[in-house]
Amino acid sequence: MLRFGASLILLSLSACLYSMSGGGGFPSHVRTVAVLPFDNETASPELTVEIHERLRKSLSSRLGLREAPEARANAIVRGTITEFETDIPVAFSADPSRATSARRKVQLLINVEIIDQTTGAPLFERKGIRGEGEYEERKEAEGRQRAIDRIIELVVEGAQSQW
Repeated sequence: MLRFGASLILLSLSACLYSMSGGGGFPSHVRTVAVLPFDNETASPELTVEIHERLRKSLSSRLGLREAPEARANAIVRGTITEFETDIPVAFSADPSRATSARRKVQLLINVEIIDQTTGAPLFERKGIRGEGEYEERKEAEGRQRAIDRIIELVVEGAQSQW
């Protein structure tokens, strides 16, 4: 029993000393990233800034990549915001005598790729990433933030899956 306990402690300590050499599941030479502002095919220009800022912070904090200018970055992230729909009904009352607030949602669709600047090879590429966010009537900004949160989560998870 003492040997088992000692083995377990040694195994735990060795796991703590293990570290990724690159960010996420990327090659070891990928330590820096430049997130380029996404092309925006929608009528909502604020999406470009919101997605850009949130993606920069998430890749840095969750994947351990440092930000760098495009010319010096090991990898670049670029993409396109292809669709943004607002005011999609989710729930409402058919009975006009009820004081039920309508629920609505936004849908956001993007294409994204992360390119290794050393080799030119894609490290992660996905088309049609969809984020949705529900909101109460007249609170569309909250729904938009939820949709962006979901998009960022899917991009980070996809990048992490490249182990």
